[in-house]
Amino acid sequence: MCSMLKLSYLMAIVPMAALLTASFFVLYALRKVEEKSLKAFGYVVVGFLWLAVLVVFSGAVYQIAHRSAVMKCPMMQQKMKMDHLSSALHKNNPALIPAPEKLSLSKDLERSACAKCQASNKGVVVKSE
Repeated sequence: MCSMLKLSYLMAIVPMAALLTASFFVLYALRKVEEKSLKAFGYVVVGFLWLAVLVVFSGAVYQIAHRSAVMKCPMMQQKMKMDHLSSALHKNNPALIPAPEKLSLSKDLERSACAKCQASNKGVVVKSE
């Protein structure tokens, strides 16, 4: 399943290729046009097409980076699992949602290198055994 998620971001290539192809043909048509106002409009259209490509590309990069940051953080993985479990239980029977249990943190999780995990644990005192 994880490989499917990584491959799904590659689907951003399809709209990017279509937008860049459209901009190529607009630029090609601009070479044949002699009217200055039509040329200016064509360059504006090409600018918007390239801006759209940039937005699609940056969105895909953001999603890949955000997904990999979440997958590296053990506490975020646990939260995602609990959210998925509670939503699945809620769909089946809302009266059967279990109360959250306190989780004991292992030493690996206490000293996690994930900045998001450390930022969310500010002020929490963990008693070592």
